[in-house]
Formats: sequence, C-alpha cells, structure tokens
Amino acid sequence: MLAKLPFKKAELFFFLAFIFLIFSCSPDENLDPNAPLPALELSNVSYGSDMRQTMDVFLPGGRSMKNTPLLIYIHGGAWIDGSKNEFAQVKPLLDQAFPEYAYVAINYRLFDFLSRQNPFPTQENDVKSAIEYIISQQDEWNVGNQIVIAGASAGGHLALLHGYKNPEIGNIQAVIAFFPPTDLAELFNFNSLTALGLTEILQGTPENKTQAYLESSPVNYINSNSVPTIFFHGTADTVVPISQSDLLKSKLQENSVPHEFRRIEGQGHGFTPSTNVELIQAASAFIRAN
Repeated sequence: MLAKLPFKKAELFFFLAFIFLIFSCSPDENLDPNAPLPALELSNVSYGSDMRQTMDVFLPGGRSMKNTPLLIYIHGGAWIDGSKNEFAQVKPLLDQAFPEYAYVAINYRLFDFLSRQNPFPTQENDVKSAIEYIISQQDEWNVGNQIVIAGASAGGHLALLHGYKNPEIGNIQAVIAFFPPTDLAELFNFNSLTALGLTEILQGTPENKTQAYLESSPVNYINSNSVPTIFFHGTADTVVPISQSDLLKSKLQENSVPHEFRRIEGQGHGFTPSTNVELIQAASAFIRAN
C-alpha cells in the first residue's frame, strides 16, 4: 500500500502551481524598463510579396527615436546581380564612422535576361516600397526619421535616383554614392556591352525609349532643393566611366546643391581597403557638416 500523502489533492494542486510560478518567472521581468535597449539584428525582413523584397536590419544598443538616425544601403550588380550581403563588406567601416546609426541593407528585384522580367522601373519602385516599409517600422524599431541613403555602382544609382526623384518618401538627409551611373542615355554610348544591357533593362534605346531613360537618370531630377551628396569615382573605372560622376558634379554645381566629389586616381570599379576607410570617414564628416 502506498504511504499516505502529506497533502490533500487541493493543497497539492496549489503547492505545485506556486512552484511552477516561481520557476517560470523570466529574469527579464525584473529588468529596469528604463535600461538602454540592447542591439538587435533582424534578417530577411519582408517588405513585399516577392522573395527578393527583403532587408536586413541592424539596430544599435542604446538606440532611441531622438538620437538614432538610419542609413539605408543599396547593393550593386548592374541591376541584374548582387544582394544585400554586400553590406557585410562595409558595415565594419560604417560602425566606426557612423556609430550612432541604425542600418538597413535591402534587396530588390533584379532584371532577368532570359525571362525579361523586372525591367526598369522595378528596381526604383522596390526602393520606394522598402523605404515606405522602413518608415512604418520606425516606432517599433525605436529609430529616428532622419535617413541617409548609400550605395555602390547600380546601388549608388538607385540611391541618387530616390534621393532626387522621390524625396517625399522618407526624410532623406543625404546620399552617399560610389562610382554611380547618373545619366543612362549618356552611359548607353560607353561601349557595346553597356548598350546591350541598357537596351534590355529599359526595353529600348535612348532613341525609342527616350522617356524611360530620362526618368531613370538621377541627374534629370536635381534642383536647388536636392539633398546634399557625396560621391566617389575611380579615374580608371572601365565599368562605369568617371564621366558619369563629372556630369553629376556639373549638375549639382549648377543648382548650388551642397556636394563633395572625390576622384580616386588610378583606381577602378572598386577601391582598396585603405581607400574605403578614408572615403567612409569623409562621408561621415560631410554629412555631419551638412
């Protein structure tokens, strides 16, 4: 025969319930609600229904809506390749130059030569949608509404295009661009490979798709109210000629837009690590001054 239990059924139930409550309490419940927020990374956050419409979010510790601006990074790849993983190459440098910032690295739909899906302005529209989503999450993420857009090559083009053409979407403070295409009608004439690619992506040539080239070229949207811009280009670039940045500089000067252009002597479509360190520090100084 079993030994007699020291508890009646009702007493045993309440005793076990009490023990459960004690051990199920999370240590977090005792944390100071006013303590600084911890750093947080969110991967593959969707901003649309397509598998390419995703972003990675990097939120710094101690962030607040008052003191944490946001930097959005757009990858390169000639609008046909690349991914937000490119951001991993520049994040350590940005962490040093922009320590108080939160970051978002976005993917966008790429043009497919085989199916001919996702021609321009798909990429421009995805940048708009991504920024609209980011704006909707600013309270949830506890970040401010001041936005800097940055990108390299095709990403630099999309950053400039949004900053100049769609400034009403997001509180855009500045643009940082590395070796960006800026006038696609002029770029069309660079070489036969460039002409072939642009003909496919814009579904025609500057002659028969004049409006498409105009509407996809950042220089055509610069005015006296355009956002401050800092950009860099190598003199030996054989992918996007430095003349594209010369055109950008001329248009910014013409409209008295605060800007800084650095010509990187002897370097091509991509810079040395030491040069990148220097240029990102220069971008930080420029943005803080403007």
